[in-house]
Parts: sequence; C-alpha cells; structure tokens
Amino acid sequence: MQMTRRKVKCLSRAGFHDMAYVEWGDPGNPRVLVCVHGLTRCGRDFDFLAQALAADYRVVCPDVVGRGASSWLADKSLYGIPQYCADMTVLLARLDVETVDWLGTSMGGLIGMTLAAQQDPPVARLILNDVGPVLSAAAIARIGEYVGKMPHFPDPLAGEAWLRAVLAPFGALEDAQWRHLAEHSLRRDSDGQWQLHYDPGIAEPFRAAMAAEGGAQDVTLWPVYDAIRCPTLVVRGTQSDLLSAATAAEMAARGPRARTVEVSGVGHAPVFTDEFQIGIVRDFLGSGPGSLG
Repeated sequence: MQMTRRKVKCLSRAGFHDMAYVEWGDPGNPRVLVCVHGLTRCGRDFDFLAQALAADYRVVCPDVVGRGASSWLADKSLYGIPQYCADMTVLLARLDVETVDWLGTSMGGLIGMTLAAQQDPPVARLILNDVGPVLSAAAIARIGEYVGKMPHFPDPLAGEAWLRAVLAPFGALEDAQWRHLAEHSLRRDSDGQWQLHYDPGIAEPFRAAMAAEGGAQDVTLWPVYDAIRCPTLVVRGTQSDLLSAATAAEMAARGPRARTVEVSGVGHAPVFTDEFQIGIVRDFLGSGPGSLG
C-alpha cells in the first residue's frame, strides 16, 4: 500500500500552523482509522500497523503539532490537549467522513478520550493504548526526566542507541523496527549533529503543571472517561508504569465498560509492530455494528 504525505492548516491564538499527516489505503474508503502518537513521538510510529490494515481501512497518522514534520508553536504554552483537540477537529473535517475509529497511544489516547467524551462525538470506536483516566505519578516523573532535554548525537546510529535505551519499555523490537523508529525520531541540525525530532518547548507546559502541583502527582480524569459512550478497548503493557492493572480493571467496570487486553513483556507502550499486537486492533475493529466483519 502506498503512503501519502499531507498537511492541513490549523489555527491557534498565535496564528496558523501546519499539522502534517500520512495517509494509507484508499482515500475514498469511508472506514477511517486515526492513529495518534505519544508525547515525544510521531505518526510514523504506526507505519507497521497502517500497512497491515490499509487494505480494509483508510489509516491516517498525524504528527501532533511540535512533532515530526508539523510546525512548532511560537507560544509554547499552547502545547496541550485543548490545542491538540482543536487541530484534530480540523483534520477530521479535512477527511470528510461522519465518524472515525481512533487509536491513541498515551497522549494520543488522552486526545481521543477528550474528543469521545463530547456530545455527539465523531469517534465511533476508541482504542486507548496504555493510557487511561489515572496517570501515575511515577510515570509522570519518569517522563519529566527526559522530555524537552535534547541530546546531540554525532550520527544516527548513536541516536538509535539512545532511543533503544530510553524506549526499552516498547519491548523486544526487531533491529529493522528500531531503525525505522530512529529514522523518524531524529533530525539533523544546522551544526551537522543529530537531535530528536520534536520541539523541546513541548516540555514547558508539562513542567509548569508539575511545578504548580508541587511535583509529580497522580492525574485523575474519571469524569472525562465516564462520559464516553462509544465501544472502547484498552491495551495495556503488563509492565506499564503509566496505566496500572487496577485502573484498567476499573475502566472495564465503569463508563464505556472497556474491553481490556494486556501485552506481555511490554511496558509503556505497545507499538503494534508484531502480528499479535496488530491482531488486537484488527479484532476490535472487526466487532460490533458497522464492523469490517
């Protein structure tokens, strides 16, 4: 399946910015799956999943503003869920479909939860990848240790080695998969060095919120989750430090009463590069009214 690179103009109070996205599959297919990445990642994380599903789905993978091929915001305080939801609404209008299915990893899941919790939302099915309405203090502190700190690497191999260490919770990926993630996680700067491919300014509102709370604390969003009415799947890495087993169990018992699946040997977060993980998504999307099956 061929991949198409596109951009859409979005608006903040500071002006317009571009949000880049890649699209797989038939552009006329009304069955659309939007895949949204985590805090410091990009849409190309989903290439393996998108290729596997593109025969049945139009798969759209945006780079959230400040990441990948998207613009960087001049006003760093705007990096947050309200702006991200506004941008995604523009993208959904561009796609020209009534509803979409949504897969969100970590931050991408929080965006999906927020959209799905609104009245008459465009989200028909929601997959929350290793994220829920309780974000653990330990994980927030861990993320705070590295987000916005931009190491320099002499070459892509050094960058890949760093990513393998920091992203080790992704699990036992193949060498080609690590190379793919590294290729889209790094950019060359004006000095010929290699850096991570996101705006370090995304850390400013993150750290400001931590300081306001006096340090990392659990974040709870149960009212948002409880407002969701669409079929929901929770995918959890068994070694996750962001989404606890207890929270996942409670998500199955309240709100949309999510189906839950665990992926062994993985922490935060599954990346849907193998047949088992891809099968989890395929099986969920193939169930219920309007399904593929």
